[in-house]
Amino acid sequence: MADLAKGTKLLTRDMKKIVVGEKIGEGGQGAVYAVSCHGKPRALKWYAIGRMKNPEKFHENLCNNIKKGSPNDSFLWPLDITELPHKGNGDVPGFGYIMNLRPPEYRDFSLFLLAREKFASVTALVNAALRITAAFRELHNKGYSYQDLNDGNFFVNPQTGAVLICDNDNVAEYGYNLGIAGKCRYIAPEVLMGQALPGIHTDKFSLAVVLFLLLFNNHPLEGKKAFPVCMTEELEKTIYGREPVFIFDPNDNSNEPLAALNINAIKRWPLFPGYVRDKFTQAFSQTALHDPASRIIEKDWIKTFIRLRSDIYKCGCGEVYFAQDGEPCPACTKQQSFEMHIAIGKTRLAVHRRTKLYHCHTEEGSDDFETITAEITLNETSGALKLKNRSKKAWLVIDSAGRQTSKGPGKTAALEKGMSIIFGSVSARIV
Repeated sequence: MADLAKGTKLLTRDMKKIVVGEKIGEGGQGAVYAVSCHGKPRALKWYAIGRMKNPEKFHENLCNNIKKGSPNDSFLWPLDITELPHKGNGDVPGFGYIMNLRPPEYRDFSLFLLAREKFASVTALVNAALRITAAFRELHNKGYSYQDLNDGNFFVNPQTGAVLICDNDNVAEYGYNLGIAGKCRYIAPEVLMGQALPGIHTDKFSLAVVLFLLLFNNHPLEGKKAFPVCMTEELEKTIYGREPVFIFDPNDNSNEPLAALNINAIKRWPLFPGYVRDKFTQAFSQTALHDPASRIIEKDWIKTFIRLRSDIYKCGCGEVYFAQDGEPCPACTKQQSFEMHIAIGKTRLAVHRRTKLYHCHTEEGSDDFETITAEITLNETSGALKLKNRSKKAWLVIDSAGRQTSKGPGKTAALEKGMSIIFGSVSARIV
């Protein structure tokens, strides 16, 4: 497609003036430009109508998405759009939509897969998994499906794990399809085989692939079957559609990882706790691969990653890993045993200097995994661990002898086995 010339002037539907700047990206559907929109720096994704199957339908869907608004702040959502046909745009043969620019601290997800970018911490890595999953939960809760989820859709802040999701022009309401099947290696088997159109259940498969790539840096279906002498289109259909097999399938080793090619997955798989490995084994089981309705929902992924983040521990040797009672540090092999745990319902959190509780731990029904409501502090004199109230509510603390005290915001409670803490609608016991 021909580039828009720098300085080209366009108008949005709301008659906002756009001045085109440098081209900053290009994909299969269009190009992205830095622009000034009504005097503010923005990005413009521009489409050449001649390359589109149904530009009217595509334009209509974008207009509808703009009207409904973004599911949450993780999406670089369309903010405004030029008219179709190109009313007010002179002889420019196309249309486009305006979105916010990506901040410079966010990096392409593909760079992490190529090891050209690295997360600053294990916590940032798990936060990225949480935020990607939470974003798609909000998307689906708002009645949308993404339809073209792949590794090119994400920008990630390596310091914090914050995520921005782009290419939201492919997002559509349930039951509305734009004729886009998606990207091979990410689309669900039933879409690849022409048995279904993209939708919420196919999004769940694509999300599981992205999460596996994020944590293990290899594709979940690319074991020894995926590395023939010559890859053909028919073989791709077999690997990703007709006969997909998880590389760590406990019942079928026909697609097991190869030591020379699946280095990352082989190294990382045993480093994650069993409940994480079990969740991915379920996500890529033959049942989930062939029965879309049985795929893991976002809420279950979020619970898994909240627990995983709570298990991050720094050993005395300096190694940071996911610590479980009785399991050795992967660096120094010292077995870790925690003296106390915080029991909240079915959740048990080990008590150590890095332990934090979030709103989702201390408020019934909350999905907020961002807001810290409590954290462990150390009494430098005695070495005793205390729990500091970082919420806006007073806690009722009942010690092992039954004595009650109130601990308001900013106050700390000395921990001992047998005591209880009532955060409000949720109570915890120290065991």
